[in-house]
Amino acid sequence: MTTNEEQPTALSGKLIARIVEAINKRVRKDYVNVAGVDLKAWALELEAQVPSLANKSVEAFENAIREHLQQLKTSHTGFFHGVQARFLPQHSINATLKSVGSDGDGRWMFLDVFPEGPADKAGIRPGEILQAIDDTPSKPPDMPTLSTGNTYNVSLIGTNGQPRHVTVTVPFRKGTKQRPPIVEPKAVTHELIPQKVGLLRIPYFSGAAGMRFGTELSRAIRDLEARGAERLIVDLRGNIGGSLGFSMLASYLCPDQRPIGYSLTPKTVRNGYMKEKLPRVPMPATKASLLLTLAEFAFRDKSVVLLTQGLGPQRFHGKIVILVNEWTNSAGEMVASFGKENGLATVIGTKTAGNVLGAANFNVGGEYWLRLPIFGWMTWGDFCLEGKGVAPDLEVDNEPALLARDVDTQMDMARRVVSQL
Repeated sequence: MTTNEEQPTALSGKLIARIVEAINKRVRKDYVNVAGVDLKAWALELEAQVPSLANKSVEAFENAIREHLQQLKTSHTGFFHGVQARFLPQHSINATLKSVGSDGDGRWMFLDVFPEGPADKAGIRPGEILQAIDDTPSKPPDMPTLSTGNTYNVSLIGTNGQPRHVTVTVPFRKGTKQRPPIVEPKAVTHELIPQKVGLLRIPYFSGAAGMRFGTELSRAIRDLEARGAERLIVDLRGNIGGSLGFSMLASYLCPDQRPIGYSLTPKTVRNGYMKEKLPRVPMPATKASLLLTLAEFAFRDKSVVLLTQGLGPQRFHGKIVILVNEWTNSAGEMVASFGKENGLATVIGTKTAGNVLGAANFNVGGEYWLRLPIFGWMTWGDFCLEGKGVAPDLEVDNEPALLARDVDTQMDMARRVVSQL
């Protein structure tokens, strides 16, 4: 393995105390406590660990902070170094894994491989079995993690049953306030498949405010319609979430302007609310309207009802299928729930992850960043997806034996269903 950036090799007790203090301050101020955790007790417990943390290695220190963050019992929490951090495969090589085989003899099978990501460029395909990374065996339940800026030697069992080896290069990324140092997948790919079906593959909602994603999505849909698409399959399997761009996709599912759901700030959760009295905000269609919206809410509570844009009738309305799986996260779940709750799409696949909160990154010192959920999310039907996920209308899993033969059972079902709509 080659590396172009390194994390610190040691941390002083003084720096650790400052980092812990900063974490506690941010949690008390900005964390949206939808799980009802006793935050005062949580902070005191973390503070009590400072003396022992000073005697740990950097890796042990980081793991201890991450384990304590898990006690908040919500998604979108994280602790990482801005220069170098380890991430799950979907955030590093743009692929997801599925545990297959019996207990004690399980293996990781590649499930979703995002177009033009590091795994795809290395030639990895769904259905292949991961054997080892840099000669280190990889087996469930331990999910492999990889660092950006590194090159890995990956051992596989191909779909033909034969061993093979590939080299995967993960581009270097540095964390910012807007995002952790992950490798962002290509946001939108599209193609026209038989029976005039447009296929959108969306692993990520790109852009800090979603404008870039909206531009890419509109371009893809215009192209599909120009080529005669009358039906639509939206593949959100493995979607890692992202920006407000998800509301652009929701806007294409219906002709009118209607509520997608509503966000809740920590202050609103503490004080109580009535959704009907929250400000109603359509997703801005232009950069100018976005700036006006941001200015309007610069000094106001940001608990709002998010509306679709009202784009008018589309040829594929009433003939839409959304594909999801256990790796569909966050904004991908918001779109799927909107389509299902409003009867705008048939949702096919497996139950989604239930990781549906809005998050931000906070610098807590020593080039470390704290990722923290700062917004709750409710569907307009008052359902909290966090920890629950979206159950599909039609549950279909991908059988490992068939996937290894390049048979995508979920996609095949989606094509059959959409052709009958």
